[in-house]
Amino acid sequence: MRELQTSSCNAPSEIAARLELAMLFEVSAYPKPGNVHRTRDYQNTRYEHFLASAVACRSSFEAAAKKGLLIAKNELRPEFAHVGSIIRDAALSAIRSQRGGNTSLGTVTLLVPLAVAAGMTPTRKHLSLSRLRLNLKRVLESTTAADTVAFYEAVASSKAGGLGKAPELDLKDPSSRQQILRRNIRMIDVFQLAAGWDSICLEWTTVYSITFDLGYPYFKKELSKTGDINGATVDTYLRILSARPDTLIARKAGTRKAGWTSNRAKRALALGGSKTIAGRKQIERLDEELRTDGNILNPGTTADLTAAVVALATLSGYRP
Repeated sequence: MRELQTSSCNAPSEIAARLELAMLFEVSAYPKPGNVHRTRDYQNTRYEHFLASAVACRSSFEAAAKKGLLIAKNELRPEFAHVGSIIRDAALSAIRSQRGGNTSLGTVTLLVPLAVAAGMTPTRKHLSLSRLRLNLKRVLESTTAADTVAFYEAVASSKAGGLGKAPELDLKDPSSRQQILRRNIRMIDVFQLAAGWDSICLEWTTVYSITFDLGYPYFKKELSKTGDINGATVDTYLRILSARPDTLIARKAGTRKAGWTSNRAKRALALGGSKTIAGRKQIERLDEELRTDGNILNPGTTADLTAAVVALATLSGYRP
């Protein structure tokens, strides 16, 4: 088993660089069935659009990490981290950096809170993921109604599709914003309403249970075995998809299609995933099958979750 070479640092610029790297690793991993990756594009959204978006998000990650550092020094209260505004700014920067539309809203919704938490987490030789998660919990629970309104603006600006509706608070209804401020509804409160049909919202309400408890242990094990960041990322993507039907597919094409996709991911892993010829053939076949209906069967939420998993590795100091 190969030992992973890691180092750790909580300087805001270094945290930002490592989160940018996580986004680049995730989109570059191939073949990630149904997603844009380094050898496959969609008609209107291409690999280079994701590369540009990752670079554009870096300044927002640094701003988030600086907030975390101030919180750690007791110079800022967590509710003034402005997580929602930073997510909005990151999403807008990503959109303005390229012509492929919304590439990164889901990813930055997961990575911005991690950036704040990383800034709050002191490190010496190694980053404590348990300490990081405790700080992450504090960040998520400290969101405000102003954060919620900013996030609604991010959704509107990104023209994100298939987010679904909360019974009382439709993300696309301007009057909902007035209700949010009047009733002091935090981001995490809204995400609790949507957790049943959106895995990113579920992550917020469970302090990233898929990322920390399912995805990262598997990713770390696979990476330690082979040292292959590409294969570990693809197989982790499949592992998450096999265990958690993609909620973007479920909303676009129904739960039956989402379940079918999960079963195919499970079959690819059973054949050895990216580590065997049979597994790779199954992965490539699934990639083709998911593209037959445009991007309707795009496991985009699974890709966002995979980016968060890879972020734990890069924040811990992983170097390829």
